Amino acid sequence: MDMTLPRPIADYFAADKGQDVGAISACFTNAATVKDEGNSYQGRDAIKQWKAESSQKYTYSVEPFSIAVEGEQIIVTSHLVGDFPGSPLDLRYFFILDGEKIARLEIKL
Repeated sequence: MDMTLPRPIADYFAADKGQDVGAISACFTNAATVKDEGNSYQGRDAIKQWKAESSQKYTYSVEPFSIAVEGEQIIVTSHLVGDFPGSPLDLRYFFILDGEKIARLEIKL
């Protein structure tokens, strides 16, 4: 599906594809929060650590295929394939932006 993602979200997925944890953390505000797999990560350093650990733990690829807006949330549904339990699956990424940065991200099934 051809779709246009807002720049901060497109940058996030591009950095994730390149497994560049520094570039991923740079997509977020200084005080951003990420919720994933029942855990919360606050601030760029914690987000960088979260991404580094998940990238070491699993090999995966993610392909966004749907976007929706609900209030202040931008919801991107992506197909995730890798060497993790339950692969492949579709995940929903709930983004809240603050200007050109991501202020909040929650990843859900």
